[in-house]
Amino acid sequence: MPPAIATLGAGRMGRGIALAFACAGQTVALVDAKDRSQASFEKLRGEAIGEIGEQLGALVDLGLLAEAARHRVVARIEVLPREAASACLAQVELLFEAVPEIMEAKAQALAFACRWLPHEAVVASTSSTFLSTALAGMVTEPQRFLNAHWLNPAHLIPLVELSPHPGTAPAVTRSLQQTLERIGKVTVLCGPFPGYIVPRLQVVLMNEAARMIEAGVATAEDIDRATRYGLGLRYAAMGVVEFIDVGGNDILYYASRYLSEALGDPRYASPDIIERYMSEGRNGLRDGEGFYDWSGKDVGAYRRQITARIVDLLRFANKLPVFAD
Repeated sequence: MPPAIATLGAGRMGRGIALAFACAGQTVALVDAKDRSQASFEKLRGEAIGEIGEQLGALVDLGLLAEAARHRVVARIEVLPREAASACLAQVELLFEAVPEIMEAKAQALAFACRWLPHEAVVASTSSTFLSTALAGMVTEPQRFLNAHWLNPAHLIPLVELSPHPGTAPAVTRSLQQTLERIGKVTVLCGPFPGYIVPRLQVVLMNEAARMIEAGVATAEDIDRATRYGLGLRYAAMGVVEFIDVGGNDILYYASRYLSEALGDPRYASPDIIERYMSEGRNGLRDGEGFYDWSGKDVGAYRRQITARIVDLLRFANKLPVFAD
């Protein structure tokens, strides 16, 4: 029986998604979206299986996967040429479109897929650029379409950002969430706005790092050390918004105002919601309300939980504090 899950596009993202499902025991078809000669396809197929094998080899070396299991995982992935797509897609229940970030390529791939897919199939674009609202009109069943933005390497990074459009059936979104969570992924929902969540946050961070190098604030090496052993550890233990509430909205407001004035740049100023929450007495954990509702929270237990997360991260990073006898 053909796999019920397929990716259309056999590049890096398609391979990563196929590997994520195969590792979890699911058979999956990796369908080439391009017309190729037989020789060209065999070359692509060899490259895809080779890359997947290398990724699995790394997991074996790290002790996450048994050597015998590696071959079973590879056997669950079927790499198919475009001409074999009709028979495969006719049986598919969930398709991930994973062609390059070119609108014309997206339109052609989605139109091609919809020629063969069952009406009840769920279609998810993996676009990191185009919004679900811009792509929904390219499918025959827009109520069963949404964006699913995976982060590379897709088989390792747990997060998948789901972005339905206003016409996406809520049951379809829930179904995709459940499917992804069954293979160990963490899903978040975001509206059809440019940048999703992670890319929008990280582009600000990356540009600011480049500006600091340009201004001579610090070297690339020191910025990266600060990111890995300071910023990264803290935000892995607490999310960004949680961190605001723990520190206090008012602290963020005054720090933002200082930076905006000191650097002469209004982009450092805090958004209106921060000042509004201050005026409403919603400064976070100490007020019992901020972006989160902290009322009734056992603050002592919460702080111990955060400490435990940080210690686990420090142990992983081999950076536990030095304690004298």
